[in-house]
Amino acid sequence: MYRSTEALSRLGLRASEPIRFRRSDKGRPVIGRVEGIEIDGSVQIRDPDGSARSLRPERVEIRRPGPMGRLRWQFVSDVAITWEQLELFETPPPPKHPPGRRVVIRRDHPTLFDE
Repeated sequence: MYRSTEALSRLGLRASEPIRFRRSDKGRPVIGRVEGIEIDGSVQIRDPDGSARSLRPERVEIRRPGPMGRLRWQFVSDVAITWEQLELFETPPPPKHPPGRRVVIRRDHPTLFDE
């Protein structure tokens, strides 16, 4: 159950998605692939050499759209918090009142507010 796609989707991840981590705190980031979620909540990663690793979500980064829509690296722990909150707004409630007429503004016709 914890290595299933449902467990990954709860954190906002997909199987074999590129993920970035550092082998040591001072080294360059290494691009690996997401394998699954361990029992303790760590992310199982397959590095380019084929070795499996399990790292805490605070230590791995995933590419997600930023505030302006551009892809950027974000920590998995931050993505998981955002992902869970987005499920609350998945389907909007139906409106209580039907929407009214739309107002069309025509700039070639003068209105009361034009001088």
